[in-house]
Amino acid sequence: MHVHLSSEYSKNSYQEKISLNAGDYAIRAVSKAEKTLMAGFTSVRNLGDSGGVSISLRNAIKKGIVIGPRIFSSGTTIASSGGHGDSTNSLNQSLTSDPGPAEGVVNSVKDASKAVRFRYKEGADLIKITATGGVLSNAKNSQNPQFTEEEITQIVNIAKDYGFKVAAHAHGSEGIKRAVRAGVHSIEHGTLMDDEGMRLMREKGTYYVPTIIAGLWVAEKAKDPDFFPELVRPKAAEIGPQIKGTFGKAYQAGVKIAYGTDTGVSAHGNNATEFKHMVEAGMPPMKAIQSATVEAAKLLGEYEQLGSLVEGKVADIIAVNGNPVEDITILEEVDFVMKSGRVYKSPN
Repeated sequence: MHVHLSSEYSKNSYQEKISLNAGDYAIRAVSKAEKTLMAGFTSVRNLGDSGGVSISLRNAIKKGIVIGPRIFSSGTTIASSGGHGDSTNSLNQSLTSDPGPAEGVVNSVKDASKAVRFRYKEGADLIKITATGGVLSNAKNSQNPQFTEEEITQIVNIAKDYGFKVAAHAHGSEGIKRAVRAGVHSIEHGTLMDDEGMRLMREKGTYYVPTIIAGLWVAEKAKDPDFFPELVRPKAAEIGPQIKGTFGKAYQAGVKIAYGTDTGVSAHGNNATEFKHMVEAGMPPMKAIQSATVEAAKLLGEYEQLGSLVEGKVADIIAVNGNPVEDITILEEVDFVMKSGRVYKSPN
């Protein structure tokens, strides 16, 4: 429920943001999409890219040109100037123009309206905002709020006019609470969510998409002094290890959970490793499975067609050799994949 099909982080990722163009990322995304489907994930939300890559990929998959999961794309992430998602961060400012709503950067309620409408124009299926700083952006703070509550409310209201749900990347507690009060449909990562934030999410019915494996991955890579830029490494070391504990508390507090990995930070095809960590943090195996099926479909607004094996729904089926309720890690080795009634992978 949270992937970035056109990326997969490496030591070269920051330099590649300058040297690669949308076509390069599109070629990469084709193979990542196939890996994702073969891992048993038949529907995904692609939460942020540039150049319309995931939107074009979504269309190509629908037409049968390439193989991959059913994609629900947010298109370009909506951020604030200098915030997580501003693609000009760390660049020589004399060589770049100041991005605006068309590029997903907003600094007012008026800009917020424009940015949502631009996402509609580019063909997005939903909206993603970065309500707080982030770990992997080359900027100092990962926790500070990056929108006013009024700006987020405007984004949510305009998104509603277009039938869009709104996903909010958020690590810091204040940014989480602003986003939830403003009416976003999901909080992604949610690292420093406090008790009040959990209460608000429970009352509002806001979904939490934890992305535990992304946190563990960045924490591990932060041990290598040469992997991340200087501004990123301490954020990765601090934020990364905390998501798993926050998830366990949120689940016990009754917050609604939908499965998500932030794959594209970690490697594509390993999406199912999230299940193990959810179970270790206290979620029963069947609940973890339902977070990736029933609850994920509800968050998408697609439960009438997806998320369960019921007559009349789309025939998305995966199979494994064993009982994942007894051993959740079995889901990391998928033997059979059917999407929309077509078999893409089988033991034979």
